[in-house]
Amino acid sequence: MYYLTGFTDEAADSIDDQIGVIKDLGWSHLELRAVDGVNAHNLTESDFETVRRKIEGAGIQVSCLGSNIANWGIGIETPFEETWEVVKRAADRAKQLGTSYVRIMSYAIRQGNNKEILVDQKEEERFRRLRLVTKELLDNGLTPVHENCFNYGGMSWKHSLKLIEEVPGLKLAYDTGNPRLQYDYGDDNKNTGELELQDPWTFYSKVKEHIEYVHIKDAVLDTETGHEDYYFPGEGAGDVRRIVKDLLDGGYEGGFSMEPHMAVVYHDSSVTSNKEQRYTNFLEYGRRFMKLLEELRYPYKAK
Repeated sequence: MYYLTGFTDEAADSIDDQIGVIKDLGWSHLELRAVDGVNAHNLTESDFETVRRKIEGAGIQVSCLGSNIANWGIGIETPFEETWEVVKRAADRAKQLGTSYVRIMSYAIRQGNNKEILVDQKEEERFRRLRLVTKELLDNGLTPVHENCFNYGGMSWKHSLKLIEEVPGLKLAYDTGNPRLQYDYGDDNKNTGELELQDPWTFYSKVKEHIEYVHIKDAVLDTETGHEDYYFPGEGAGDVRRIVKDLLDGGYEGGFSMEPHMAVVYHDSSVTSNKEQRYTNFLEYGRRFMKLLEELRYPYKAK
């Protein structure tokens, strides 16, 4: 049986309210990323212990630690020592939280002056680093799940599969909304400024055997202005309904983690909402996804 969870820092800053929105939805899991604006693996020991105790005391499980390891904001030129320090902290804290998964990425995409024209992606250095990261997490009994965000692995389904091939033990956290927000760099002959957006169903279909975890997001990108619009699940261009049905028809038993990006966006401080709007939007997002599951004949059953 699948379970429902979410990046609750989009609902609230405080851990009390993050727990509250999960309770209001009737769920038993949350994906821990940031508390009071600080990533969980960067909290002080005292603050982290407070967060851990509150989650445990509420009877909530942490589905995944949403780390910033090698994320879209970190270039491959950044000294690896900085990544390694985060990996060690994240591994320790994931174990304390009792979760099996740590969300990672594959460093920022290297681009030239034109955002559609790429330069050398330094693949071998990426693979070398991610092998070390993955081994460290695996050695700690954890599973690293790579998100197809604005990073090397998110450049196309071919790039995701190359990561799987080059980094033993790495699995995927598939994000339904990200493909339609990104150009498809799968064919080097297209690196001429004539790129098309990725196709969500194609991306999903090519990588689905490696998917361990799913982020639910839905969006549309205006290619002329570059503006991103986010929608309730099933209402954007992410092919959410079709992908979720295919996963469940195939016996998927992992997590569906809500990442609305409608009231706030983790990586974009210009998108803001007041406290009540954030909480209400997340609540509505979760309820609409449960409605979608009912329509697909896979209604959510609380554990």
